[in-house]
This record gives sequence, C-alpha cells and structure tokens, in this order.
Amino acid sequence: MRFGYASAALLLDGCGFAESRTSITVSAAASLTGAFTEIADEFAAAHPDVDVALNFGSSGQLAAQIGDGAPADVAAFADTAAMDTLAKAGLVDESDVFATNELTIVTKPGNPSGVTGLADLKGVVSLCVETAPCGKFAAQVLAAAGVTIPEGSVTRGADVKATLAAVAEGDAVAAIVYVTDARAAAGRVDEVEIPAASNTVAEYPIAVVRSSANAEAAAAFRDAVVSADGRKVLKLAGFGAP
Repeated sequence: MRFGYASAALLLDGCGFAESRTSITVSAAASLTGAFTEIADEFAAAHPDVDVALNFGSSGQLAAQIGDGAPADVAAFADTAAMDTLAKAGLVDESDVFATNELTIVTKPGNPSGVTGLADLKGVVSLCVETAPCGKFAAQVLAAAGVTIPEGSVTRGADVKATLAAVAEGDAVAAIVYVTDARAAAGRVDEVEIPAASNTVAEYPIAVVRSSANAEAAAAFRDAVVSADGRKVLKLAGFGAP
C-alpha cells in the first residue's frame, strides 16, 4: 500500500525533503502501535529522506510530556480531551478525528473464569490508570452497566498494552481494553463483547505540534494517516471510521 496523496507530492517537489534528511517524532496512543507502525513504514518508503520516530504511550502522559516541552512533531491520541488540553494551551494546530474505537473484555485463553459480561468481573481485574483514556472510558462503561469493582481487586496498567498484558502474561482474570488491542492479541487472550448499550466510543484526534521544527513533514505524516490508504490500515486493525 502506498500513500500517494497530493500534498506529499507537493512537499517532495517544493520543500527540499530530497536535499537533506528530516526527522519527525510522532507521539501516539499505545492502542495505535500496530496501525501507526505500518503507516510509518509506508510513509518512510514514500519519503526516504524523512526519519519517523514513534513514541507510544498513554494519551494523558503524552499530552503532559508535550505540555512540558518534550520534542514532538505530531500528536495522535485516543481521546479528544487530551488534544483539547493542548489546543487550549496553543501547543497544537487544528486537529482531525481520524478513527474511533470501542471497549471490550479480554480473558485468559479458554475464559477459565467463565466471564460472560461486565457483571462477572471478579477476582483480579486489570484496568488502565485513570489518567489514561482507556481508564476513563472503562469507568464510564462500568458505571453505565451499574457494575462496581472494589479498587483492591483492580490492577492498573500505565496504558492499554500493559493492561492487556496483565491478563496475557500475569495474574489478572480479565481486563477492559480496546477492541483493536484484543484483536491484535488474538490467541493470547479471549474476547467477551460489551453490549452497545453499555459501551462507549473513543474518538482519535491527530494534530501537528506547533513547536515542530519540521512542520511540513509532520503535516505530510498527518495527511498519510487521514488519507484513504491510511484509513484502510486503520480499518484492518479494527478501528472504526471517524
């Protein structure tokens, strides 16, 4: 798959990408790891003089890093609230919502505890930290279903990858993670769907960081993500349309 959008061609012809190497750092939500790695590989093939460094983590943590002046050229989060915080501080350009996601339950292979829904979440349950979008959304989903999990039974992951790993590699009975992460971990965990009435939709925004020293290359990467080809990659990873 090649990203042949017009803006990239203009950048290559008029902005000197071919004259010297350019580097950009993309700070992105952990749930984007698989999709953005593929998009970045295709982007690098189309722009051989641009180096793309991917920095994955919790959206809240990444937003705080950018707010503290950490180097970043593109921000892509799992929550519009984190992006709004940066926008209000004047740290990012206008953002575009490029994908959506939902939550699901994962268990150990074979679902040995017989989890059929949110009400069955007993024992050690893995949730994202409350400052991460996946933690905030999990709290909303549990509240909508009228389910309370004692905090003493909860183990918290720094991001959705760590939260899922507590089930796949640790002692947690189950976890609430994004659908895309459950799909990526197929074989390592089983999935139990959360009914739409109790679920929530996470919107994923992307923006160029205003302090970027390579704003044109950053904008080209943003364009790759929101392009038709970029959205095909996201769809295959399980993300919904914006």
